[in-house]
Amino acid sequence: MTYDRLVCANCAAPVSEGRCPVCRANRERLQQENWLGALSPAALIAALVVLVAAVALLAHQTA
Repeated sequence: MTYDRLVCANCAAPVSEGRCPVCRANRERLQQENWLGALSPAALIAALVVLVAAVALLAHQTA
């Protein structure tokens, strides 16, 4: 889960902004628990495209 879309129940602000101590604590916890969750969906898609291109290049070179 990415924390950029979460809304804090304490201050009703996005958790990614870290306006209150509760936001900051939850943002830190999410970053430590799941490092992939801190990545944006665009970054995950870009990493997947690079991985597929690398596999295709490797398959082409071995064939």
